[in-house]
Amino acid sequence: MTGFTPFLSLAGGVLIGIAAVLLMALHGRIAGMTGILEGAMPPLRPGRGWRAAFIAGSVAAVALLRGAGVDIPFESATPAPWLIAGGLIVGVGVYYGSGCTSGHGVCGMARLSPRSIAATLVFMLSTGVTVYLVRHVFGGF
Repeated sequence: MTGFTPFLSLAGGVLIGIAAVLLMALHGRIAGMTGILEGAMPPLRPGRGWRAAFIAGSVAAVALLRGAGVDIPFESATPAPWLIAGGLIVGVGVYYGSGCTSGHGVCGMARLSPRSIAATLVFMLSTGVTVYLVRHVFGGF
């Protein structure tokens, strides 16, 4: 289980918010990682450059922090196959939900999009039910 890191979490949330606002203000684009990732993949489409730069910045930020000696605590008792399966399930949900939590939860709700509000409510409800089932019904992690 990961440790309680309120200041790192707050800093991350602030940075995500700033990135979302800047991307919308300067480029008129929504900072949904799934849409950005999809647009950076072949076939080549207009706007591929900014999308690749956004993804590279997301990865490089962690590398720069680690290189500067900042400890980013993370540990998981969940076996790797379960993490991979969970990632695939999330990928399917992102596809059928027309976006990810960053697109709907951060950007869509800020725009008062009814679809994003509904999607975020479903994300949160599903998460709560899943955690309850795994921890209290199935006795897992």
